[in-house]
Amino acid sequence: MSKITSRITGNEYDAAEWSLRVDMAAVFRLTVEFGWHESVANHFSATLSEDGKLFLLNPKWQHFSTIRASDLLTLNAEDSGVMERDNPPDPSAWCIHGAVHAAVPDAKVILHCHPTYATALCGLEDPRILPIDQNTARFFNRHVVDTEFGGLATEDEEGERIASRIAGQEVLIMSNHGITVVGQTVAQAFENLYYLERAAQTMLIAYQSGQPLKVMSDEIAEKTAQGWESFSGAGDAHFAHWKGILDQREPDYAS
Repeated sequence: MSKITSRITGNEYDAAEWSLRVDMAAVFRLTVEFGWHESVANHFSATLSEDGKLFLLNPKWQHFSTIRASDLLTLNAEDSGVMERDNPPDPSAWCIHGAVHAAVPDAKVILHCHPTYATALCGLEDPRILPIDQNTARFFNRHVVDTEFGGLATEDEEGERIASRIAGQEVLIMSNHGITVVGQTVAQAFENLYYLERAAQTMLIAYQSGQPLKVMSDEIAEKTAQGWESFSGAGDAHFAHWKGILDQREPDYAS
Protein backbone atom coordinates (compact mmCIF):
# COMPACT_ATOMS: atom_id res chain seq x y z
CA MET A 1 0.00 0.00 0.00
CA SER A 2 1.38 3.42 -0.94
CA LYS A 3 2.44 5.83 1.77
CA ILE A 4 2.33 9.60 1.89
CA THR A 5 4.74 11.60 4.03
CA SER A 6 3.54 14.88 5.54
CA ARG A 7 5.96 17.67 4.77
CA ILE A 8 4.84 19.36 7.99
CA THR A 9 5.32 16.56 10.52
CA GLY A 10 7.34 13.99 8.58
CA ASN A 11 4.80 11.31 9.57
CA GLU A 12 3.81 8.65 7.06
CA TYR A 13 0.17 7.88 6.28
CA ASP A 14 -1.63 5.34 4.15
CA ALA A 15 -2.98 6.98 1.01
CA ALA A 16 -6.61 6.38 2.09
CA GLU A 17 -6.06 7.98 5.48
CA TRP A 18 -4.25 10.93 3.95
CA SER A 19 -7.10 11.48 1.48
CA LEU A 20 -9.56 11.47 4.39
CA ARG A 21 -7.39 13.91 6.34
CA VAL A 22 -7.27 16.28 3.37
CA ASP A 23 -11.06 16.14 2.94
CA MET A 24 -11.57 16.79 6.65
CA ALA A 25 -9.16 19.72 6.62
CA ALA A 26 -11.12 21.13 3.68
CA VAL A 27 -14.37 21.00 5.66
CA PHE A 28 -12.84 22.95 8.53
CA ARG A 29 -11.67 25.66 6.14
CA LEU A 30 -15.02 25.73 4.33
CA THR A 31 -16.87 26.07 7.62
CA VAL A 32 -15.00 29.35 8.05
CA GLU A 33 -15.72 30.30 4.42
CA PHE A 34 -19.47 29.93 5.06
CA GLY A 35 -19.42 31.51 8.52
CA TRP A 36 -20.56 28.39 10.35
CA HIS A 37 -17.65 28.35 12.82
CA GLU A 38 -17.68 29.70 16.37
CA SER A 39 -14.49 31.02 18.03
CA VAL A 40 -12.19 28.00 18.60
CA ALA A 41 -15.11 25.76 19.54
CA ASN A 42 -16.99 23.00 17.66
CA HIS A 43 -15.59 19.76 16.33
CA PHE A 44 -15.62 17.38 13.38
CA SER A 45 -14.52 13.75 13.24
CA ALA A 46 -14.16 10.86 10.78
CA THR A 47 -13.60 7.16 11.33
CA LEU A 48 -10.44 5.33 10.35
CA SER A 49 -11.58 1.82 11.27
CA GLU A 50 -14.51 -0.34 10.18
CA ASP A 51 -15.91 -0.44 13.74
CA GLY A 52 -15.69 3.36 13.93
CA LYS A 53 -13.72 3.41 17.16
CA LEU A 54 -10.49 4.75 15.68
CA PHE A 55 -11.17 8.25 14.43
CA LEU A 56 -9.76 11.64 13.45
CA LEU A 57 -10.70 14.76 15.44
CA ASN A 58 -9.61 18.40 15.38
CA PRO A 59 -7.10 19.48 18.05
CA LYS A 60 -8.27 21.34 21.12
CA TRP A 61 -8.99 25.01 20.47
CA GLN A 62 -7.25 25.29 17.11
CA HIS A 63 -9.11 27.75 14.91
CA PHE A 64 -10.77 26.11 11.93
CA SER A 65 -9.05 28.55 9.54
CA THR A 66 -5.63 27.09 10.37
CA ILE A 67 -6.34 23.35 10.44
CA ARG A 68 -4.25 21.23 8.08
CA ALA A 69 -4.52 17.55 7.22
CA SER A 70 -1.54 16.71 9.42
CA ASP A 71 -2.99 18.53 12.45
CA LEU A 72 -5.84 16.09 13.07
CA LEU A 73 -5.65 13.89 16.15
CA THR A 74 -5.98 10.11 15.91
CA LEU A 75 -8.06 8.84 18.82
CA ASN A 76 -9.56 5.59 20.03
CA ALA A 77 -13.09 5.71 21.42
CA GLU A 78 -12.15 2.98 23.91
CA ASP A 79 -9.17 4.92 25.33
CA SER A 80 -10.48 5.87 28.77
CA GLY A 81 -7.29 7.76 29.59
CA VAL A 82 -7.26 10.05 26.57
CA MET A 83 -8.00 13.20 28.58
CA GLU A 84 -4.99 12.57 30.85
CA ARG A 85 -2.50 12.24 27.99
CA ASP A 86 -0.48 14.99 26.31
CA ASN A 87 -2.40 17.04 23.75
CA PRO A 88 -5.90 15.88 24.79
CA PRO A 89 -8.94 16.82 22.70
CA ASP A 90 -11.53 19.37 23.77
CA PRO A 91 -13.60 17.81 26.59
CA SER A 92 -16.93 18.37 24.83
CA ALA A 93 -15.50 17.01 21.57
CA TRP A 94 -14.40 13.83 23.31
CA CYS A 95 -17.73 13.59 25.15
CA ILE A 96 -19.78 13.74 21.94
CA HIS A 97 -17.58 12.16 19.28
CA GLY A 98 -16.02 9.54 21.53
CA ALA A 99 -19.47 8.38 22.62
CA VAL A 100 -20.95 8.37 19.12
CA HIS A 101 -18.03 6.57 17.49
CA ALA A 102 -18.03 4.00 20.30
CA ALA A 103 -21.72 3.22 19.88
CA VAL A 104 -22.63 4.03 16.26
CA PRO A 105 -20.16 2.47 13.78
CA ASP A 106 -22.24 3.67 10.81
CA ALA A 107 -21.54 7.31 11.75
CA LYS A 108 -18.49 7.62 9.50
CA VAL A 109 -18.21 11.42 9.44
CA ILE A 110 -19.67 13.61 12.20
CA LEU A 111 -19.86 17.41 11.97
CA HIS A 112 -20.99 19.23 15.12
CA CYS A 113 -21.23 23.02 15.04
CA HIS A 114 -23.39 26.02 15.89
CA PRO A 115 -24.16 27.83 12.60
CA THR A 116 -26.27 30.95 13.01
CA TYR A 117 -29.63 29.98 11.52
CA ALA A 118 -29.68 26.35 12.61
CA THR A 119 -28.70 27.34 16.16
CA ALA A 120 -31.41 30.00 16.25
CA LEU A 121 -33.89 27.33 15.16
CA CYS A 122 -32.65 25.18 18.06
CA GLY A 123 -33.81 27.93 20.43
CA LEU A 124 -37.46 27.69 19.35
CA GLU A 125 -40.08 25.71 21.24
CA ASP A 126 -40.65 23.79 18.01
CA PRO A 127 -37.29 23.51 16.18
CA ARG A 128 -38.48 21.04 13.56
CA ILE A 129 -37.75 21.68 9.89
CA LEU A 130 -41.13 21.82 8.19
CA PRO A 131 -41.47 21.10 4.46
CA ILE A 132 -42.23 24.55 3.07
CA ASP A 133 -39.88 24.44 0.07
CA GLN A 134 -37.61 21.96 -1.72
CA ASN A 135 -34.67 22.47 0.64
CA THR A 136 -36.69 22.05 3.83
CA ALA A 137 -38.50 19.04 2.34
CA ARG A 138 -35.08 17.40 1.92
CA PHE A 139 -35.22 16.74 5.68
CA PHE A 140 -38.82 15.51 5.91
CA ASN A 141 -38.80 12.43 8.17
CA ARG A 142 -35.01 12.65 7.93
CA HIS A 143 -34.04 14.55 11.06
CA VAL A 144 -34.54 14.06 14.76
CA VAL A 145 -34.91 16.65 17.52
CA ASP A 146 -33.19 16.18 20.86
CA THR A 147 -35.09 18.25 23.44
CA GLU A 148 -33.11 17.12 26.50
CA PHE A 149 -30.29 19.68 26.65
CA GLY A 150 -28.17 18.85 29.69
CA GLY A 151 -25.68 21.74 29.70
CA LEU A 152 -22.21 21.79 28.16
CA ALA A 153 -21.45 18.32 26.86
CA THR A 154 -18.63 17.25 29.19
CA GLU A 155 -20.21 14.33 31.05
CA ASP A 156 -20.35 10.71 29.88
CA GLU A 157 -24.12 10.57 30.31
CA GLU A 158 -24.61 13.52 27.95
CA GLY A 159 -22.44 11.94 25.25
CA GLU A 160 -24.18 8.57 25.59
CA ARG A 161 -27.60 10.21 25.30
CA ILE A 162 -26.55 12.13 22.19
CA ALA A 163 -25.20 8.90 20.69
CA SER A 164 -28.51 7.15 21.34
CA ARG A 165 -30.41 9.96 19.62
CA ILE A 166 -28.24 10.12 16.52
CA ALA A 167 -28.06 6.37 15.89
CA GLY A 168 -29.54 5.67 12.46
CA GLN A 169 -29.94 9.39 11.70
CA GLU A 170 -28.06 11.89 9.54
CA VAL A 171 -29.32 15.09 11.15
CA LEU A 172 -29.71 15.83 14.86
CA ILE A 173 -31.21 19.15 15.93
CA MET A 174 -30.10 19.76 19.51
CA SER A 175 -32.48 22.06 21.40
CA ASN A 176 -30.74 24.98 23.13
CA HIS A 177 -27.42 23.85 21.64
CA GLY A 178 -26.65 23.36 17.94
CA ILE A 179 -26.67 20.69 15.28
CA THR A 180 -24.87 17.47 14.43
CA VAL A 181 -24.84 15.97 10.95
CA VAL A 182 -23.57 12.58 9.83
CA GLY A 183 -22.43 11.31 6.45
CA GLN A 184 -20.90 8.20 4.97
CA THR A 185 -18.31 10.44 3.31
CA VAL A 186 -16.95 13.90 4.05
CA ALA A 187 -18.68 15.29 0.96
CA GLN A 188 -22.02 13.85 2.06
CA ALA A 189 -21.71 15.26 5.57
CA PHE A 190 -20.72 18.67 4.16
CA GLU A 191 -23.74 18.69 1.86
CA ASN A 192 -26.03 17.76 4.75
CA LEU A 193 -24.62 20.65 6.77
CA TYR A 194 -24.90 23.06 3.84
CA TYR A 195 -28.55 22.30 3.17
CA LEU A 196 -29.46 22.13 6.85
CA GLU A 197 -28.26 25.68 7.40
CA ARG A 198 -30.08 26.82 4.24
CA ALA A 199 -33.27 25.11 5.42
CA ALA A 200 -33.02 26.71 8.86
CA GLN A 201 -32.55 30.12 7.26
CA THR A 202 -35.66 29.61 5.13
CA MET A 203 -37.67 28.51 8.17
CA LEU A 204 -36.69 31.55 10.22
CA ILE A 205 -37.36 34.03 7.41
CA ALA A 206 -40.77 32.44 6.83
CA TYR A 207 -41.58 32.64 10.55
CA GLN A 208 -40.45 36.28 10.56
CA SER A 209 -43.03 37.19 7.93
CA GLY A 210 -45.83 36.53 10.41
CA GLN A 211 -47.82 34.80 7.69
CA PRO A 212 -49.13 31.24 8.10
CA LEU A 213 -46.72 28.64 6.73
CA LYS A 214 -47.70 26.77 3.55
CA VAL A 215 -46.63 23.29 4.67
CA MET A 216 -46.60 20.52 2.08
CA SER A 217 -48.74 17.47 2.52
CA ASP A 218 -46.89 14.45 3.89
CA GLU A 219 -47.24 12.76 0.50
CA ILE A 220 -45.64 15.60 -1.45
CA ALA A 221 -43.00 16.20 1.22
CA GLU A 222 -41.94 12.55 1.15
CA LYS A 223 -41.94 12.52 -2.67
CA THR A 224 -39.70 15.60 -2.65
CA ALA A 225 -37.35 14.13 -0.04
CA GLN A 226 -37.01 10.95 -2.09
CA GLY A 227 -36.37 13.05 -5.16
CA TRP A 228 -33.28 14.48 -3.51
CA GLU A 229 -31.76 11.00 -3.45
CA SER A 230 -31.32 11.05 -7.23
CA PHE A 231 -29.14 14.15 -6.82
CA SER A 232 -26.71 12.55 -4.36
CA GLY A 233 -23.82 13.02 -6.77
CA ALA A 234 -24.33 16.79 -6.63
CA GLY A 235 -22.85 16.80 -3.15
CA ASP A 236 -19.61 15.28 -4.44
CA ALA A 237 -19.45 17.89 -7.21
CA HIS A 238 -20.20 20.72 -4.77
CA PHE A 239 -17.47 19.60 -2.37
CA ALA A 240 -14.98 19.11 -5.21
CA HIS A 241 -15.71 22.65 -6.43
CA TRP A 242 -14.87 24.18 -3.07
CA LYS A 243 -11.78 22.00 -2.63
CA GLY A 244 -10.59 23.37 -5.96
CA ILE A 245 -11.00 26.90 -4.64
CA LEU A 246 -9.07 25.98 -1.49
CA ASP A 247 -6.31 24.47 -3.64
CA GLN A 248 -5.82 27.91 -5.17
CA ARG A 249 -6.39 30.16 -2.17
CA GLU A 250 -5.33 28.08 0.86
CA PRO A 251 -3.27 25.14 -0.41
CA ASP A 252 -1.70 24.60 3.01
CA TYR A 253 -4.92 22.91 4.17
CA ALA A 254 -3.74 19.76 2.37
CA SER A 255 -0.36 19.64 4.10
